[in-house]
Amino acid sequence: MAASRRLLAIADDLSGAAEVAAALHSRTTRSRVLLIGRPGAVNGGVSDEVNGAGTTGAVNGGVARALRPRHPGEATVLDLDSRYRPATEAAEAVREALRLSSPDENAPDALDTLVLKKIDSLLRGNVAAEIAALGEGGAGVVLAPALPIAGRVVRSGVVHLGGVALHESDAWRAETLPPPASVVHALGGLPTALVPLTTVRASRRTLLTALRTAAAAGRVAICDAETDADLDAVVEAALAEGSRMRLVGSGGLALALGRHLRTTLNAIGAGAAPAATGKRGAPAADAAPAAPPAEMAVGATEAAASPASAGKPVLVVVGTAEPAAAEQVRRLVEDGAVHHQLPLAGLLSGGSPVRLPPLTAPVTVVSLGAPSGAPDPAPPHGAVATDTAPLPSPRPTPEAVTPAAASGPAPKPAPSPAPHPAPDTPPTPASPPVAAADRTRPDRSDGETGKQPGAVSGRRLVLGLARVIGDAVAAHHGAVDLVLTGGETARRVLDALAVAELDPVGQVHHGAVHLSTPDGRSVVTRPGSFGDPDSLRQIVQALRPHSTERKVTP
Repeated sequence: MAASRRLLAIADDLSGAAEVAAALHSRTTRSRVLLIGRPGAVNGGVSDEVNGAGTTGAVNGGVARALRPRHPGEATVLDLDSRYRPATEAAEAVREALRLSSPDENAPDALDTLVLKKIDSLLRGNVAAEIAALGEGGAGVVLAPALPIAGRVVRSGVVHLGGVALHESDAWRAETLPPPASVVHALGGLPTALVPLTTVRASRRTLLTALRTAAAAGRVAICDAETDADLDAVVEAALAEGSRMRLVGSGGLALALGRHLRTTLNAIGAGAAPAATGKRGAPAADAAPAAPPAEMAVGATEAAASPASAGKPVLVVVGTAEPAAAEQVRRLVEDGAVHHQLPLAGLLSGGSPVRLPPLTAPVTVVSLGAPSGAPDPAPPHGAVATDTAPLPSPRPTPEAVTPAAASGPAPKPAPSPAPHPAPDTPPTPASPPVAAADRTRPDRSDGETGKQPGAVSGRRLVLGLARVIGDAVAAHHGAVDLVLTGGETARRVLDALAVAELDPVGQVHHGAVHLSTPDGRSVVTRPGSFGDPDSLRQIVQALRPHSTERKVTP
């Protein structure tokens, strides 16, 4: 990639955008995250307001200017906040991002924008609709969703997790639909061409021929991959076609692209990218020089240990459905963090708002799980429940995802994917009871129709959680650093705080990305499904090396 080429990465949630930014950020490629979307839309409706470069309600021209790279070779990473929007809206969001990034088709750089679309490695979200929009206009699409570092590989077009096929696992337990039986199945009728592992591992010419053949036929090339070397081969072959091929994949493909860019730019002697900044043009108080991923974890720890950030409290927000989160919280509390569980009924109701006590402790962790009628949403210091309630999917009523849904009316829409029988997996723990007024009803218009009576509204729950966090941060005199688990939770919290731009600083561990806001606050995002039992402990230690005193048990 020439230093003058622009790189646009598009993600459907914030943790994914942060993951891509960290993968691309190095001494030769600078990256930043812009939060584009319609914050707080409970009903999934369309709003005229767009966030861009810290300005709410910016017109398209202002957003387009914000998307322009500030430095040569800079990668702009957009969080479209589209995973749980209706498929037609998600597709239009992708189209708009492409239009705004290259508003003038006759501009010198209009045809020199390399596009990477980040999707969930578990194929959640509006994968079919967004890929259909990405391939409009004759662009070739290369799809490689494998994430080897997390044990997620693609064999014969089927995603496997630790050797188990996705549709035979319980990875979609919080979703409203069963998982797809294959990547083809997830694309809902889009024309595809499977590129088997033997072709991926053949010569570059053989792989490139397969990708070209698929693109010429208007088919999405679905690439098998089991290792980082496989993804490296896919990236190298696709980029041999320049910007005519659009890459789609998980964070694994983003890492492969980052490795490719560093190798290419180092070979041509590209200059170092500027260090991360806080306020425009000035170094952030806790920012570290941009570094390759292998050095980023060290950079994050050293940056956060600076005197300017030592006195800030850390607020950890756990809004994830993952059962492992309870153990992660327990270990953080064991280290001295103050834990507050929030009652679901209080977050969902329109009555008295739930409020957190003042953030006086060095580390405060907030999670969900106290049902209606619990005596106190804030248990005593050191107490932590191990039955944290799962966070249901915020997805609105499922709609048929077809090529026609992504590109407008068609004479004969393709059929919806055939339903796949639910696998034999442990049932999802029952949600705590909520007030009758908060139960989902078929006649509701809040984007949660179609669920079983008594189901908790995931979207309303996350919005309620974000309001509580926003109020607590606003009431604190001084800056607060944040650790946000789950992409939906992270986005809603930052929307509540009016944060629309982030610069990557480092990685604590894979998926846990340390970012900086324009005013110098630290934000660490992490997907809910990532991290071992010590994940939150490691993140807090990286941000505040001496904020808690580890308790030693005999």
